[in-house]
Amino acid sequence: MATRYIPLFLRHSPTPKVQNFALLAGIEASVRGTLISAMPLVVYDALGSAEATSSAYFWAGVVALGWGLMVPWFTRHVPRRWMYSSGCLLYLAGMGLAITGNPVLVPFALMCLAAATATTFVCFNAYVLDYIERTDLGRSQSTQMVYAAGPWAVGPMLGVTLHDWWAPAPFLLAGTFAVLLLAVFWVLRLGNGKQIQRAKGPALNPLAYLGRFFRQPRLIAGWMFAVMRSSGWWVYVVYLPIFCIEAGLGNKVGGVALSVSNGLLFISPIMLRYARRTSVRRAVRMAFGLCGLCFLASAAFAPLPWVAVVAMMGASIFLVLLDVVGGLPFLMAVKPSERTEMSAVYSSFRDVSGILTPAAAWVVLVPFGAPLAAFFAVTGAGMLGAFGVASRLHPRLGTARPSHGRAVAGE
Repeated sequence: MATRYIPLFLRHSPTPKVQNFALLAGIEASVRGTLISAMPLVVYDALGSAEATSSAYFWAGVVALGWGLMVPWFTRHVPRRWMYSSGCLLYLAGMGLAITGNPVLVPFALMCLAAATATTFVCFNAYVLDYIERTDLGRSQSTQMVYAAGPWAVGPMLGVTLHDWWAPAPFLLAGTFAVLLLAVFWVLRLGNGKQIQRAKGPALNPLAYLGRFFRQPRLIAGWMFAVMRSSGWWVYVVYLPIFCIEAGLGNKVGGVALSVSNGLLFISPIMLRYARRTSVRRAVRMAFGLCGLCFLASAAFAPLPWVAVVAMMGASIFLVLLDVVGGLPFLMAVKPSERTEMSAVYSSFRDVSGILTPAAAWVVLVPFGAPLAAFFAVTGAGMLGAFGVASRLHPRLGTARPSHGRAVAGE
């Protein structure tokens, strides 16, 4: 009888909406956006060299890759709500270790932050696939971009400013956002997602679902699109500022270009409307094709550095378009019974690109002594390769079928 005095929204968990997931994405963007520029400074100050800093980031990527692939195995034993919560706590642990500035502890701080990102990303995507209809996945992606646009535009500059004022300040601010992220997650009461049982018992070995992934060409192609998109952002965020410094443009041009590009996230709904009017395949192909041409143009105009920078900023427009629609080929091809496992595979794109991009740059630049612009050309060629692969996507991918109104998942 006492339950009738409990408010209805506490007795019955409402179905999460697109805006709820966008709110979570925006808060996590506040965490990561504040740290993305401050953390490299802390790592460099603690380790004392660019080589040691690169090594720390490389091993953090390796740890995040292995950890992310193990998250589905963990969720077989730990409820998903607790896994997501553990990701928030890993953020706090990493920030606590980073504040010390200890050369021994700072690399572990980097690993904790990388594992936190992998954990929350896997669980977040599994929740999205549980609660958002396929026809609304595009709207969900673009709404998340809008909510995250402000934090990504302001966070990097704010993180550096706070670090110069007081080294622990950006971590205290990001820690506050991490606590807020955890609180909002529990208020939304996402629970453990929708439970869908397979006809046969689930495979607990992570290698088992990797095998299922490699047997599905649509998933492989969608994952490859995500890797190429992330690699493009790696080149833009890391190597464009280096190019500007070497070309004599100063160390602020790259940061300004990144801020302007992050501001493009505000127009992601317009990009989504374009994709809906045409198709996901056409939008993905256009984005990869024009992005690749812009990268090649930046390499060709390297002797005119300002023109090269403008060409790279043009490429960022299509990278943002890929942020909106580039993940849909993978997400729309995932079977309902494999949401958590394939979310883990999908999340690995960030870590794989974080390992492959510096490795590819080393192969191009060090043995052959090539200029940095040559790596822009290699990146452009990779984008054009993805453009070719995207031609095999279903022509009506993401559009509603007249017969039953659901989105086409592909062939």
